[in-house]
Amino acid sequence: MSKKPSVLFVCVHNAGRSQMAAAWLTHLAGDRVEVRSAGSAPADSVNPAAVEAMREIGIDMSAETPKILTVDAVKASDVCITMGCGDTCPVFPGKRYLDWKLEDEAGQGLESVRPIRDEIKILIEGLIAEIAPQPAA
Repeated sequence: MSKKPSVLFVCVHNAGRSQMAAAWLTHLAGDRVEVRSAGSAPADSVNPAAVEAMREIGIDMSAETPKILTVDAVKASDVCITMGCGDTCPVFPGKRYLDWKLEDEAGQGLESVRPIRDEIKILIEGLIAEIAPQPAA
């Protein structure tokens, strides 16, 4: 069996969008995909509105912590997805880079975070269908 695909989500603070994306991918793809998230200037903690928005749909991100983006994390990932925040990933041949244009949820309340959460889910479902489709029954 081939090695499972790995995905790295990157946003500046690794506190909202990238954390929600990683949580969605882990939730929806299970162990079919290796998931990482990081930021170039990680915050002290994950955005409480993002944690609450995910809790509403049954995904617990409360134990997550923002992580610093490293060259090793990029090297270890097949797909690197930035979150429309102008962040740059070190570029390596053979990697796939995507930029998802998502509104920044920083400083916004739960009402503003919900549509971002839902938009991320749609993007994640498309990504899973492409890189880790369910095996035929």
